[in-house]
Amino acid sequence: ANGAAYRVAPTVLEELGAEVIRVGTEPNGTNINEGCGALHPASVLRAARTYRADVGIALDGDADRVVLVDAPGQIIDGDRILAMCAFDLHARGQLRGDRVVGTVMSNLGLEAALRGRGIELLRTQVGDRNVVEAMRRENLNLGGESSGHVVFRDHNTTCDGMLTALQVLALVVRTERPLAELAAVMEPVPQILRSVPVRAKPPLEELQELTALVARIEQDLRGKGRILVRYSGTEPIARVMLEGEEVGRLGELAEEVCALLRRLVGEEAS
Repeated sequence: ANGAAYRVAPTVLEELGAEVIRVGTEPNGTNINEGCGALHPASVLRAARTYRADVGIALDGDADRVVLVDAPGQIIDGDRILAMCAFDLHARGQLRGDRVVGTVMSNLGLEAALRGRGIELLRTQVGDRNVVEAMRRENLNLGGESSGHVVFRDHNTTCDGMLTALQVLALVVRTERPLAELAAVMEPVPQILRSVPVRAKPPLEELQELTALVARIEQDLRGKGRILVRYSGTEPIARVMLEGEEVGRLGELAEEVCALLRRLVGEEAS
């Protein structure tokens, strides 16, 4: 991503014996994350297809998160990385507490996949700091976010994109299975994300119209999906997330919630 790992990441991989095609390794002081890296993985995806690479690795500017690309050209996010690594650790008796830490944004498909192997997903609020705090509190050794922040607490105390990539590559080598096959252990549930600029952030639970609408949507989803409405911790934005089986219906419900938020707390609301 023309950032912190532009030199060390290719060097580490080359020293381990990989043939490396470099993308986003020409920083000029202003082009960090610019159309590349984990925030914009299309550049790595194109390179992986062009060079028929086994794996594409997209770090972000400060190199604490990673998104992967498999040989068929599928982008593999943090949830899928958590799933395959959790299964591997669990199979080898090294997943502490048979639990993995995720966040409220972790896909339902991850929770379902883990449950199928007898592994519990412990959810925290968004933020890798919250994930790490929960891991320390519960003495767990694997956690992360769908964004690609993943913590292997047996090796590090925080997120490290290259460490995550190396753990996945080690799994590929050890099992002699392609990344696409390993990532198939989880099937993501369709998810829709929307953002609404807000003028203020009154407690959402005090917005009675909103709580009533959320309750109705939860009933509509009938346990086969979920809805989450929260404020961004860093921006004047309300975020709406819906998961479920019918993408079209999810879009309709998301727009209904966004319209209400715009009326109640949106920038244009009086």
